[in-house]
Amino acid sequence: MNYNHPSVPLLSKVRRFEAAGFRAWPAAVTQYDGAWLLRFTAAHPARRLNSINPLDPGDDQDIAERIGRAERKFHAYGRPLTFRLSPLAGPKVCTYLDDQGWPALSETIVLIADLEDIDFTAAIDQIPLKHVGRFVDAALDVGVLDPAIRAGLSEVINAIKPESGLFVHEIDEKPAATAICVHDNDLAGLFEVASHPSIRRHGHGRAVVVSALKWAKLRGAKRAWLQVEIDNDVALGLYRSLGFTELYRYHYRQQPAS
Repeated sequence: MNYNHPSVPLLSKVRRFEAAGFRAWPAAVTQYDGAWLLRFTAAHPARRLNSINPLDPGDDQDIAERIGRAERKFHAYGRPLTFRLSPLAGPKVCTYLDDQGWPALSETIVLIADLEDIDFTAAIDQIPLKHVGRFVDAALDVGVLDPAIRAGLSEVINAIKPESGLFVHEIDEKPAATAICVHDNDLAGLFEVASHPSIRRHGHGRAVVVSALKWAKLRGAKRAWLQVEIDNDVALGLYRSLGFTELYRYHYRQQPAS
């Protein structure tokens, strides 16, 4: 991992999109330890919703003691102690986790695009779903997800404060692709974007994404953003073909078994 200190302009952008991400995909409980944001969601196991997020590169004091405090809280929620390390995490925190043998689990790219640069000619004018339960059913089916997260996913979606659109692209009245678009001032964030495995590479993901972004653009959004894992070549190809470019990356670290 690259621990070089990012430039001030980049850090400013990262802070903005990190804050937008926390608003758009809210954890059930949030707590602060200095500039470390701790997020907990008992009903959903996603790391993004259950992790420590350092938000200031200069806040790197008493790392061991703070990890000890956090460990007790994560255990109380039944979650493994996990760091989510964006460019806002100081190099001392990263080096400490290296020295303690915390493995890196996955790397995610944050992509952005100006909506003015996206071609909406073929976009379908789609009205978002109002019924969260119907969207969750579609998302579980399309993503082939564990039904056990149904309640947790519903809880997260219902907790979103900015205006959000729930989009399902159907083929023969069956869900083929899904997306959530969160319109937050001039930003449009995409979440839960998925296409059913049996019909991938047929344009269904593109269709639901451009419909969702057109909806946000008509409401005043100027810039789109999303997060995608670095090894998801199909999704990266789609987003780059739409004009998305990389802004920054983050990765997770999980406490090794004792």
